[in-house]
Amino acid sequence: MSEEARTRRVRPERIDVALDRGVFMISVAAELAEMHPQTLRMYEARGLIEPSRSPKGTRLYSQDDVERLRRIQQMTAELGLNLAGVERVLALEAELDEAHVRLSELEQAADRAQIEMAQELERLRRSFRAEIVPYAAGSTAMVRSVDAKSPFARRKYRPT
Repeated sequence: MSEEARTRRVRPERIDVALDRGVFMISVAAELAEMHPQTLRMYEARGLIEPSRSPKGTRLYSQDDVERLRRIQQMTAELGLNLAGVERVLALEAELDEAHVRLSELEQAADRAQIEMAQELERLRRSFRAEIVPYAAGSTAMVRSVDAKSPFARRKYRPT
């Protein structure tokens, strides 16, 4: 190959694809997951994996699908689970993920409620400050109790 041909060859840039986008045909996905393509079809029939489909109906597996296939293989080969056990584990993992999302939502709601409560409490404190008048005594002299006048004492009726 000539020097000129080497310089003309342009290496394509790396293309980033979403992890959940189906890009691998069944043969490529099977090779990446180190499985037979028929195994992938069986897993799809059992509902363990759901590849997307091209307009012509060809199965297209995403990188997430390949990772899930590897996880299934790990559970069956290394942990000794059967496919029913794998289904149960995957269902429980999905429930756990949903619970984490719900917990996060509840924590955010609790934080918002706490902020609103603090704001309302401060608003109440300010409103009470306007209603309460501090007492400023003219003197600090002591008064005998017999000389003190009660604001609740009744006046005696004296005819004039």
